[in-house]
Amino acid sequence: MSWRHLLHVVGAVVGGTGISMLAAVVAALMYQEWSIAAEIALAAAITSGVGFGLWKWYDKPGELSTAEGFAAVGLAWMAITVFGALPYLMTGALGDLTNAVFESASGFTATGSSTIPDPALMAHGVLVWRSMTQWLGGMGIIVLSIALLPLLGMGAFQLARAESPGWMPDRLTPRFRETAKRLWIVYVVLTVGEIVLLWFGDMNLFEAVNHSMTTVSTGGFSTHAGSLGAFSSYSQWVVIIFMTLSGISFALHYKVVLRDPRAYFKSVELRVYLGILLLAATLAAIGTWGGSIANTIRGATFTVVSIMTTTGYATVDFGQWIPALGIMIVGLMFIGGMAGSTAGALKTDRLHVLLEASRSDVRRLIHPRGVFVTRVGKTPLSDITVEAVQTFFLLYMFAFMTGTFLLAIISSLANAHLDIVTVVSAVASSLGGVGPGLGGVGPTENFLALPWAAKWLLSVLMIIGRLEIIPILILFNREVWRK
Repeated sequence: MSWRHLLHVVGAVVGGTGISMLAAVVAALMYQEWSIAAEIALAAAITSGVGFGLWKWYDKPGELSTAEGFAAVGLAWMAITVFGALPYLMTGALGDLTNAVFESASGFTATGSSTIPDPALMAHGVLVWRSMTQWLGGMGIIVLSIALLPLLGMGAFQLARAESPGWMPDRLTPRFRETAKRLWIVYVVLTVGEIVLLWFGDMNLFEAVNHSMTTVSTGGFSTHAGSLGAFSSYSQWVVIIFMTLSGISFALHYKVVLRDPRAYFKSVELRVYLGILLLAATLAAIGTWGGSIANTIRGATFTVVSIMTTTGYATVDFGQWIPALGIMIVGLMFIGGMAGSTAGALKTDRLHVLLEASRSDVRRLIHPRGVFVTRVGKTPLSDITVEAVQTFFLLYMFAFMTGTFLLAIISSLANAHLDIVTVVSAVASSLGGVGPGLGGVGPTENFLALPWAAKWLLSVLMIIGRLEIIPILILFNREVWRK
């Protein structure tokens, strides 16, 4: 492991993060928030100065090894979380370091948990930075850097493999930098398309831009305390459509548009993803039936799509639903969208592999001499692939159980009196990148009242979940550092 390699990559990503803060500066200037613009500009100068200083000091080192790619991504996400808190601190929007880092972690990991009771009271420049963190983190800052910065061309696949949301990156071209560019084109097109459609409704341009950034990234930050419940049914249906699209593999979107229009129909994973959404939405509608049929269907569909795609918007207080639906909501937090989407959690692709592998194991027990191959559709999977998915599932569940245990201890020591529903859902939501949970962190609540230690724990879980555990584990592997 070479520190020169790691710091070169971390410096470039941090420097790029500082440059992206200028979008918030421009927004503040447009709304004549002069002091806010100056304070965010100072944060941008510090961030870009430190970042590009590291990048320049540690010249381009050459090809990254796989281990260095994973480690660099882990360190880079920790670094941008810290520097991403500067605009909140310098503007005074969040004067507490813990809350600022929590908000930054929630943003870059596209989680959507917040310590801000009413975002509508915040300056426009701060809100743009808040939404920008989710938009950048949704597709991935590392992937963005690979797409736009030739200086990160070395080891591009190793970086993307470590950072891409999904269990294996889909290469559309032989060069991963070209693949990253094409994925980002799809990402930008979806964002712009949603901005236009929302602007036609009851949102002004500022609201449309912010909500589009946090929808396509499946992040869930809103400009209002009431989330999407503050807007019309038209806006809610537009968001439902784009949340669903954002939970689908962006590589699949690209293939449909430019290569094979029938790719959607050929995708087994897409059928599994949409099937789960349809089943869950139907159960939610039945369980909440009453009053207006249109409102019931829209509320149930919106909630299911928002939770399963790990976006985290809310239009109804699903914390008040019957216990059976509450259990379903927590279950959806673990499922997530397709691999290669901006959604978090386990991913439907992995769950499909686990189910098919279990099916093969049962058949082996019945027919000991038979030869059974785990397949996804007609595609056979190697034993290594199946074992990798099983290992990830075990690590994910271990992280969930450990996080739940630690949060329960913190709650007891701090006399916070968090109930088991709040503890379990807060950990599941943070690890899966969902945002709201149930109980004390439900859709009508926020995370402000949690003990400071709980916020740091959940911030770490957000990063672990977003990077899918492996890059963080590598950082704490002594053998890797010795090499």
